Amino acid sequence: MALDMEQLRKMFYEECRENLEVLEDVLLNLDVTHVDDESINTIFRAAHSIKGGAATFNLFDISEFTHSVEAYLDLVRNNEKKLTAETIDLLLKSGDCIASMLAGHESGGEVDEAMKQEVSEKLHQLLDAPSAELEATPESSPQASLSKGGTWQLTFTPHPEMFFSGNDPLRILRELHELDENCVVKADFAKLPELAEMESELCYLTWTAKLSSQVTQQEIEEIFEWVIDECDLDIQLQESEPLLAASAEQQVTGEGKETALPAHPDVSSQEPSEVTAQTPPATPAQKTESKSTKVAKSDSSVSSIRVDIDKVDSLINLVGELVITQSMLTEIGNDFTIDKLEKLKAGLAQLLQNSKDLQENVLNIRMLPMSFAFSRFPRLVRDLSSRLEKQVDLQISGEQTELDKTVLERIVDPLVHLVRNSIDHGIEQPETRRENGKDPMGVVTLNAYHQGGSIVIEIVDDGAGLNCDKLWNKALEKGVLASDSRREEMSDKQVMNLIFAPGFSTAEEVSDISGRGVGMDVVRRNIEELGGHIEVESELGKGCRFVINLPLTLAILDGQLVKVANEVYVIPLLTIVESIQIDKSCIKYASGGVELYRLRDENIPILRLQEELEMGSSGELDERILCFVEAAGNRVGLLLDELLDQQQVVIKSLESNYSKVPGISGATILGDGSVSLILDIQGLITNFLNRTSEAGHKGIAA
Repeated sequence: MALDMEQLRKMFYEECRENLEVLEDVLLNLDVTHVDDESINTIFRAAHSIKGGAATFNLFDISEFTHSVEAYLDLVRNNEKKLTAETIDLLLKSGDCIASMLAGHESGGEVDEAMKQEVSEKLHQLLDAPSAELEATPESSPQASLSKGGTWQLTFTPHPEMFFSGNDPLRILRELHELDENCVVKADFAKLPELAEMESELCYLTWTAKLSSQVTQQEIEEIFEWVIDECDLDIQLQESEPLLAASAEQQVTGEGKETALPAHPDVSSQEPSEVTAQTPPATPAQKTESKSTKVAKSDSSVSSIRVDIDKVDSLINLVGELVITQSMLTEIGNDFTIDKLEKLKAGLAQLLQNSKDLQENVLNIRMLPMSFAFSRFPRLVRDLSSRLEKQVDLQISGEQTELDKTVLERIVDPLVHLVRNSIDHGIEQPETRRENGKDPMGVVTLNAYHQGGSIVIEIVDDGAGLNCDKLWNKALEKGVLASDSRREEMSDKQVMNLIFAPGFSTAEEVSDISGRGVGMDVVRRNIEELGGHIEVESELGKGCRFVINLPLTLAILDGQLVKVANEVYVIPLLTIVESIQIDKSCIKYASGGVELYRLRDENIPILRLQEELEMGSSGELDERILCFVEAAGNRVGLLLDELLDQQQVVIKSLESNYSKVPGISGATILGDGSVSLILDIQGLITNFLNRTSEAGHKGIAA
């Protein structure tokens, strides 16, 4: 089996991102007053893995930068340095730098060189600063007592298949040299087969090394952590054996011989058989990749997804069931007689069930937990609250709630905006909260849960809340409302929804941190483009609550088929409140001829769908149906000719296959082969209300 180094490189990118997440997560949860050893060891291992992997794939900027991080963490876990809030901030910024460099290698992205230089200088200052007192004296340390005299001798025997995982024995041996520059390493060729019998992908060598007893056994073992399951390792302390002198470049390759080992072998450009051999340093041409290649690799990485093996097994089982059902139906069809009709019906019913199960399982593969989105918020809240000099406790629940990968990726930016607003303009300063009898530490809560066929995400804060009178005055001041509008014509709920109006803001000053209302129209539009909607609830002085309702997937929706002027349309089932037969006595008219329907003490505008879609006049309202739909807090009654079936439909993009059509969100193919358009309820309602508003009919109230 040939080694696919490009595939291994992609695996490293994924694992590097995972290690960065581990590093950030542990750092954010560290209590500097009680730093436990396991936490430090965890982030040290993460940094060590990043450094080792980067060196393996010739990403020397990452490996060298991460080496400084690793060196500082090593001093911390040996009690020679102390973690503080400032050094944790620096380590978090180090993670950002590594992520930036990783993106640069993976997709040609820009690296923030200024931040990298600043962080690198601060790391070196930390390393050069005088060390803290050791908590244990050398005599009391068991590791130190092992290292008083003699030399360490180790035998390192990689398993033959080590190269398959992308690991490089030479990199590991080079790290031994970094640990002790007088280290002497020898290669043992005893198990090397004849050339004709040699398999180029396998490793046949064993190495022995001698190191000074000034290093500890723990330090040696940590170098081999990366491959501990892929080798046999024996470490012994020889008390009085003198250490052979060796130059800084002496290492590896012959029986009883020490030769110069290159600083950085170009593993990624080698054939597998060359990995154990001496390799010249990579040329600039070997190290350079075209930008287009990097972009292509990035696209491939972004489109990949890790799937739980249980989901794959379930899918394979369902495919097996389908094959069995298909064989049964083929057998019936080869020699069909009328007495086999019941068997045919049973087979078709089984095929239908198999198809439904397969559909659910395939969609389930795309599902990812909300933790993929929520995991970035502890860092965001920490940085922002520190910058604003506020105390904020972030509480997260429902992080295991699953959502389609596509929806999950596109909801992150709106969530970031809402959380930033909650901290900036929701949570008060500590002294203000004390004056109001509140805990000086504010609370921001992120919660996700399933409700029916959708997912609900809540962003809640216990801050100042929305002042409806202030919102009203600001709306008049900014021209969002007509100058002759009256406060009593709008409910508090309608006033709160003004924050979603384009250009509306209550911020007194313009800053780079979004004020509540700044860009909220973009937030709502992004959510509605996903087929969802957002609502806001607030109590003055108590806090604010944003509720986002989203479909679980963008691939399939539950729809209501309706007929309008002999055409069949699909209305997303989640937008439907109820449907009724029209009672003419409930028809009312507002100024300008706007039709309203009186439903349980509420006047709801009637949207004549036939006219809205420019299909001609819909005529009288007699014996017609009103389907009440709601989006973004607005409700209208759609005038229909007939209600048909409810069914799941597969969504096809109209924009990518034709062009964007106002009021239409997509299309689907029905069971009879005909094409049916899926209505964009939010778009229809927005266009309808804007049109009636422009005609001078505003503030329709119950």
